[in-house]
Amino acid sequence: MLPSWLAEVAGEQPYPLAFATVSGAHLYGFPSADSDVDLRGVHVLPVEQVVGLRVGRETIDRSWTRSGVEVDLVTHDLAKFCGLLLRRNGYVLEQLLSPLVVLSSPVHEELVALAPACVTRNHAHHYLGFARTQWRLFGRTGELKPLLYTFRVLATGIHLMRTGTLETDLTRLLEYGPAYLPELVAAKREAEHGPAPALTSAADDVARMTARLERECEASRLPEAATAGQALHDLVVRARLAGLSPRA
Repeated sequence: MLPSWLAEVAGEQPYPLAFATVSGAHLYGFPSADSDVDLRGVHVLPVEQVVGLRVGRETIDRSWTRSGVEVDLVTHDLAKFCGLLLRRNGYVLEQLLSPLVVLSSPVHEELVALAPACVTRNHAHHYLGFARTQWRLFGRTGELKPLLYTFRVLATGIHLMRTGTLETDLTRLLEYGPAYLPELVAAKREAEHGPAPALTSAADDVARMTARLERECEASRLPEAATAGQALHDLVVRARLAGLSPRA
């Protein structure tokens, strides 16, 4: 269960937030009792910190512990976030569309409405790269977490290429993975950094899912590039000039 005080955290930031959502294991469907809370979002720099000599912080990144819960917060300025949205960045797409919303605003709602016009077949390369990184990490540590992350990102990528919709909860993507995934999810919920069970077929299963994601990318009818560029530009200008009134 997420802490009830998360909305307070969002309200303590130096710049107004367009939104704050929860990412990480909570979003992926397998949080453990000791999982960190990964807060992600967008802040809006005031005009004087964009056009003047003293430029505001494009990215705010900090971690702390409250009531025994470790919180990791990362927010990007709206302009930077929109630029990332236009560059096949699956991380920011997942943050934007996370159903675990801590704080929202009309700007957030507009961003969500524009998200489908930011999805491209080239997002497959993000998920393929993320999977390779997590698989290498699993090879070094033998921990369950990077193994489960490997399966999660491959399943998310396959589903995105097939349907054009983003689904990050692995428990809703089981059809794309091996039959033992529910057992891995259950084990991960028991311990954040526990060892992975002995799985003789894991390498073959990862290779199979990787090959399928590559095939789905080739066959996908998604566009090559995002089409929301002008609309996102207009949104950034309006939000910057008007200021922002977030709502929890």
